[in-house]
Amino acid sequence: MQDTTSSTGFPGPDQQDRRTICRFAAGLCGLLAAAVVLGVGELVAALIAPDASPFLATGATVVDHTPQALREFAIEQFGTRDKLVLFLTMGAAMVLLAVAAGLLERRRPYGSVLLAGLAVAVCLAVLRRPNATAAFAVPILLGAVAGIFTLRILIGRAPRRAAPAGGSAAEAAGGNGTDASRRRFLGLAAGAAVLAAGSAAAGRWAGERARAVTADLRRFVVPRPQVPAAPIPPGTDPPVPGLTAFRTPNDTFYRIDTALRVPALTSDDWQLRIHGMVEREIRFTMDDLLRRPAVEKMITLTCVSNEVGGDLVGNATWIGYPLADLLAEAGVRPDADMVLSTSADGFTAGTPVAALTDGRDALLAVGMNGEPLPVEHGYPARMVVPGLYGYVSATKWVVDLEITRFDRAQAYWTRRGWSAFGPIKTASRIDVPAAFGRIAAGPVVVAGVAWAQHRGIAAVEVQVDEGPWEPADLAPEYSLDTWRQWTWRWDAPQGRHTLRVRATDGAGGVQTEERADPVPDGATGWHSRTVTVE
Repeated sequence: MQDTTSSTGFPGPDQQDRRTICRFAAGLCGLLAAAVVLGVGELVAALIAPDASPFLATGATVVDHTPQALREFAIEQFGTRDKLVLFLTMGAAMVLLAVAAGLLERRRPYGSVLLAGLAVAVCLAVLRRPNATAAFAVPILLGAVAGIFTLRILIGRAPRRAAPAGGSAAEAAGGNGTDASRRRFLGLAAGAAVLAAGSAAAGRWAGERARAVTADLRRFVVPRPQVPAAPIPPGTDPPVPGLTAFRTPNDTFYRIDTALRVPALTSDDWQLRIHGMVEREIRFTMDDLLRRPAVEKMITLTCVSNEVGGDLVGNATWIGYPLADLLAEAGVRPDADMVLSTSADGFTAGTPVAALTDGRDALLAVGMNGEPLPVEHGYPARMVVPGLYGYVSATKWVVDLEITRFDRAQAYWTRRGWSAFGPIKTASRIDVPAAFGRIAAGPVVVAGVAWAQHRGIAAVEVQVDEGPWEPADLAPEYSLDTWRQWTWRWDAPQGRHTLRVRATDGAGGVQTEERADPVPDGATGWHSRTVTVE
């Protein structure tokens, strides 16, 4: 029988016409090729541009272009696990595309075309990222080249079934269908798997700045504040089982941001540049900061994505440096009204200059609850500004403050339709009893938290079913910038009942009943819980 295998090692036209590659083998070829794309891309990215990792860069691009409604749905449904869900969804999509590439490659190089097209599309999208450079394209393109080469080699050696028409039984049983050829294919497949896994592991090891950052964080000494936070008054944290603690531990503090890979900055790497509409551009290193007197303040932070009754809010003690003092050294020009802060990963937030200079405790924080900032919460430095939602004020891993104007610049979320200013709205939440819980008839403690940062909470009221609003007992107020615990004693009758809560802030504003979604400037409405009294 004439050998029609080409000099490249791939089957010739006659063979491709007369024999069909097993679908399972073709799908496996596609999966291994995609794994090589990601593995090689990870390794190259680690060497030249860690943020250009194909998987993470693609994920970040997806986050950037996700419709607001879908993003809010994800946060509402999955909370702080939204990134895990994104990774799993992306992984599933990549598996499907990889299998499709393998199946398309069975007779013609359409799978290679698919991989090349996806690589180009990802490059074009990733190059539009805020912190992207031309180097971001290199890992994706080199990974795609390696993946296409792997796909072509594996497809050329994949087991084939003889076509039912034409050829003898001996021909049908021979060729790429022999045990020897299967072993060669499995050997190549194993080699591709090792290449993919080894490249990914080497990339992770070579680009693993997190270990250096972890070691740096362990060595970091939180400055002793010249102005310590006021002590927490007795009774501020009522001992009610199930009630949210007044101070939120670092490991349970909510985290919502756009960073799929947490920026890895050591305290030696970090610098803060202040520039733009200023009298003089200045830069601060961490050593510069640590020579300054530090202050300690307790401040409650809230995410604009927090739904009514949600848990994307937390209260912590922050140690840092007044942003007003740092801006004063640069000399903010009178016509400037915005500070555009930039994170190490390119995220931006626009904060009113007035909110940083009007006397409130706006900080460049380096400590949280007496410890260095956790890496996930902005180590080595972040912004903390009471009274504004985090998307316009709480930039983590902050490295740049540009003094500008709202009519000249837009930040990450304002370009996507969110409000430019983001003042926190008066809100309250029922923590106890649990939703749809069953409780015994008689005396019951209803409890929760309320917040209206920089205005404070003056009153909280509870309503049962459609009855009158009853005043709740407020725990002592720590400050206008922290949330406030509340309790209400209820003589609960048997039956199914709905509890509602509303708060009044220190300026006299009553929490509105009108329900509104988080977009564009924060959710509104009364929180309610339905319970069964037995």
